[in-house]
Amino acid sequence: MLVELVVFPDSRGFFAELFKGSDFASRGLPAGFAQVNLSYSRRGVVRGLHYQVEPMEQGKLVYVVKGRVYDVAVDVRAGSPWFGRHVGVFLEPGLALWIPPGFAHGFQALEDTLLLYLVTKEYSPLHERCIRWDDPELAIDWPIREGVIVSEKDKKCPGFREAEKFR
Repeated sequence: MLVELVVFPDSRGFFAELFKGSDFASRGLPAGFAQVNLSYSRRGVVRGLHYQVEPMEQGKLVYVVKGRVYDVAVDVRAGSPWFGRHVGVFLEPGLALWIPPGFAHGFQALEDTLLLYLVTKEYSPLHERCIRWDDPELAIDWPIREGVIVSEKDKKCPGFREAEKFR
């Protein structure tokens, strides 16, 4: 779900509410988060595709604080009619993306970027899973193709078919 922030600009700059529990609850979204993460990525960096399995599955609310990203969510829920399909959106300040549990998440920084994300459950290394970012079966159309920077850990992720599914 793409979330457009209500921004209140004035001569000093602007103010925006990133999260308001009552607004989220009225839309059926989580009204509480367990952890807040901040990442800095240089242009061309791809992080992901990451997710956690039960009982530590995470929903993520992703904000770009500065910069721009191409953000991707892949449905890894076994039995879902959208299983194996992905959604990709361009995010910049003023937009957020809600990624529910059961989706692998990744992004590519289109410029030097600060990304803030609120998660519904704490990070658990024992429950962390990943899918290879460039798996041909997923056919994700990453905008930057040359000079992509990927961590050694993410290079070792299995392809979609081999990855553990979310039940």
